Amino acid sequence: MKRVTVKEVATKAKVSITTVSHVINETRFVDPNTKQRVLSAMDSLGYQPNFIARSLRSGITKTIGLIVPDIANLFFAEIGRKIEDYGYQQGYSVILGNSDNDPEKQEHYIHTLMAKRVDGVIFISSGGNDRGMLQFSHNHIPIVVMDRNISLDLADVVMLDNETGGYLATSHLIQLGHQKIGCITVPKNFSSSVDRLAGYKRAMQEAGLRVKKELIVNGDFLYSGGETAMSGLLLLADRPTAVFCSNDMMAIGAMSAIRKAGYSIPEDISLVGFDNIELAAAMSPALTTFAQPVDEIARVAVTTLIDRIRGEMNEPNQQIILQGELIVRASTAQRKN
Repeated sequence: MKRVTVKEVATKAKVSITTVSHVINETRFVDPNTKQRVLSAMDSLGYQPNFIARSLRSGITKTIGLIVPDIANLFFAEIGRKIEDYGYQQGYSVILGNSDNDPEKQEHYIHTLMAKRVDGVIFISSGGNDRGMLQFSHNHIPIVVMDRNISLDLADVVMLDNETGGYLATSHLIQLGHQKIGCITVPKNFSSSVDRLAGYKRAMQEAGLRVKKELIVNGDFLYSGGETAMSGLLLLADRPTAVFCSNDMMAIGAMSAIRKAGYSIPEDISLVGFDNIELAAAMSPALTTFAQPVDEIARVAVTTLIDRIRGEMNEPNQQIILQGELIVRASTAQRKN
């Protein structure tokens, strides 16, 4: 099918090609009546502007890259949706790259986003390698990193106060009378989980409770990892009466393991998650969790990135730390005597 040209639009609207160009690119004031004639001609002919050519001329593509470690994790799905909403409101399209926690796949998406000439990138890394951020930085592409603490020489950082979150989640269990409290965390290359674990340890130590190595087990952020980790905790001779999971997906997996082992929640074991994904409230019993302010995180990340893209923020890169809140639901209860 033959592509409609600017010349055909100009002929139909009875204006010059230059006028059509100014309407499309918004490069000069055009009389409202004339502008409407051009827009009507474009619509009736089915004309689509060549945004690729325009981006090559202007250096602006009105696109944002978003790299997430696992879109199957409902937290990243929810925050990705919010980022897309806020980007759209600002006139930007979002290109998603799902790294699957695979550094090689992450590297592929980095090259893809640079090839597509994105104006900026929101980066939720799959681990501790800063190479990806360096590539964007060297190409003068603004970056906002979420959910991970990195050097401000590389990017703006928007993250939650994870240490406080882990502390409050564990303190809630301690206040309910629990002393043998397990923790399902993830490997040390994820700074957010390291901080949540640090909060767990601080709450235990402040309460005068011993932090036992056997009660701290690794998962993998996924349902299956939480289920496996919880199964291991249940095999302990002196099993915990409560468990703090460093994300909701693992907490939901832990729920499954507890039920399969013949125990009840919260009668036998209290459980706290982290994130407050939508599914947490729908579980039975509903999951007590530390809620990340997903809407605020997404809004701040997108606003910060677009301000950098537009040159409206000239100060050095900044770290923005947001606060969450503990949502108490039915999966936690007073410890039985």
